[in-house]
Amino acid sequence: MNNLFYGWVITASAFTILFLTYGAQYSFGVFIPAMLDDLGWTRASLGGAFSVYTVVYTSLSIVSGRLTDSLGPRRVIGFGAVLLGAGLTMTSQVSSQWQMFFCYSVVAAFGMSTAYIPCNMTVVRWFVRQRGLALGLASSGASCGFLVVPLIAAYLIAETNWRVAMLVVGIVVLVIISIAAHFMATSPELMGLNTDGDDSLADLPENTTGANSAYAAKITSAGIPLREAVRSSSFWIFLAAFTVTMLSLTVPFVHLVDHAHDIGITGLRAAMSVSVIGLFSLIGSVGLGTVSDHIGRKAAIIIALTSQVVAFGFFLTADTAPALYCGSAAFGVFYGGFATLFPALIGDLFGRAHAGAIGGAIFGAGGFLGGWGPAIAGYLRDVHDNFHLAFLCCIVTAVLSLFLFALLQKPRRA
Repeated sequence: MNNLFYGWVITASAFTILFLTYGAQYSFGVFIPAMLDDLGWTRASLGGAFSVYTVVYTSLSIVSGRLTDSLGPRRVIGFGAVLLGAGLTMTSQVSSQWQMFFCYSVVAAFGMSTAYIPCNMTVVRWFVRQRGLALGLASSGASCGFLVVPLIAAYLIAETNWRVAMLVVGIVVLVIISIAAHFMATSPELMGLNTDGDDSLADLPENTTGANSAYAAKITSAGIPLREAVRSSSFWIFLAAFTVTMLSLTVPFVHLVDHAHDIGITGLRAAMSVSVIGLFSLIGSVGLGTVSDHIGRKAAIIIALTSQVVAFGFFLTADTAPALYCGSAAFGVFYGGFATLFPALIGDLFGRAHAGAIGGAIFGAGGFLGGWGPAIAGYLRDVHDNFHLAFLCCIVTAVLSLFLFALLQKPRRA
């Protein structure tokens, strides 16, 4: 058949959702200088708000992953669009710290929890042979969001103020994600299809209905449940590795623009440091995702984590815009590759049937434990008047996460 495999519609919808959610999320660093001037708060307080936001949205992925397996991604993501859009529009009107923590760190975070795991684990269900490519294309939505949205936000802030800019972002998120969520379907089996656009179950002879049902059931049940996964050492090594990675993963998105200001880079040139991450994140997500289909996920993720170490080395020593952008480029390759390879590795190690629950558990628990990086980095900046110690700590965590991921093995069935 020449019809477009619906899995690519899923991929395009996931791209759109991740473009807006992560574009909005990682524009936060662009807002910080204007918010500091307007509200008079400390960097630690704003970094703390983002850390709580990160902890809440990653922790709730435990719930959103399970709900995606049971209710389907359409309902879960659609509900999240309302919460995320409302949270951002409410944040645009805050005047006190408790309002900031409620509107952004709670309401917006609840909405954000329905993005990464529901989108990517749905793509995992639709692909096996081309899983790396499909996840790379879907995750490139987040990369493109990094590239585009911070620049738009910086322009809106310069032309109006940070409140108007955040209000516009919140409204766009609410409307477009609500539409994109409508196209997300749970699995190919429920549409009479097979993974990767291979033989359609609906096209097999009618007199083999019993065999078709057995075949569909076999595919749907491919993989181990969460209760079995947690009995394996692979689950706990994966959780430890992801937790350590989370300690440094969001630090540049929150503090890199402020760090640029510290070394004399301001305005759009400072915002470009985040957009460069977005550009090279696009390369990392599609490039490493595609390559991982051939060299294996673990080899690809080692490449990504090595790039992270290099990135923080540049951030630590940069004193010019070109050096800072080199660090952003290296970090982008890491981030894009890691965002793609995390769900792919979940599917490879534990199967796709319960990917939402297992991926959500690791993402949620790891985010809860490791999401405090921006708050710690903000505190170190306030105390030491620069980010040098914060970036040195990030190098240490990056090396440790590389070591832990190198230990991962596929669990044996009980």
